[in-house]
Amino acid sequence: MTTLGLVGGLGPESTIDYYRRILESWAKLEPGTAPSIVIDSLDVQRALRLVGSDRVALIDYLFGSIERLVGAGVDFIAMTANTPHIVFDELAARSPVPLVSIVESCAMEAQRRGLRRLLLLGTRFTMEAPFYPEVCARFGVTVVVPSDTDRPWVHDRYIGELLKGDFRDDTRASFVDLVRRVRDDTGIDGVILGGTELVLLLTAPAVAGMPSLDTTAVHVAAIVERLRQPAAPPRAAKMS
Repeated sequence: MTTLGLVGGLGPESTIDYYRRILESWAKLEPGTAPSIVIDSLDVQRALRLVGSDRVALIDYLFGSIERLVGAGVDFIAMTANTPHIVFDELAARSPVPLVSIVESCAMEAQRRGLRRLLLLGTRFTMEAPFYPEVCARFGVTVVVPSDTDRPWVHDRYIGELLKGDFRDDTRASFVDLVRRVRDDTGIDGVILGGTELVLLLTAPAVAGMPSLDTTAVHVAAIVERLRQPAAPPRAAKMS
């Protein structure tokens, strides 16, 4: 059986959501069985400090998780968060097993649904980094981010509430208002919920009348598809 490794804890609520959704998706396709999964849980606060101050140390921290998962015998790996994908390419180049990207999964789903101009919501690191625009551009999708004044608010709500499992009705209403304003100002045709806690706050299939891309859902679909494939021989690990 192919074994999945999850770099989890980024944060805990989304890791639980990933695990539940993977099991539910698997049960629909392979009833009466369960997939093989290994989870390595990291400290989300440490990861956030590193992403803002020391990308080399962030790579080393995440790669340590990859090494533990590979040592446990996994065949491929996924990270249960969007923000760590800021160093996805560096990790994928070093990893002896494949990594499944949440960003590429999202871009492919946007292309499949005919969406062309999407608002990206997430931590400020996700919203301000080039990894979402660059990957999405390969699939003919343009990424729009909130304004300079709105991005700090989104980031503060994400770190101060959502990562702590605090999902408030007033925060949900404010996010809907934000999407509505961006829709009216820029002509977006959809929203990327580019934070795996955002999908726990904004659970409807549309936000302010705009279709939303649940990045956890599209990532889980790609993960389950890969789980059902035969295990590939591992590559040799690359030295840092």
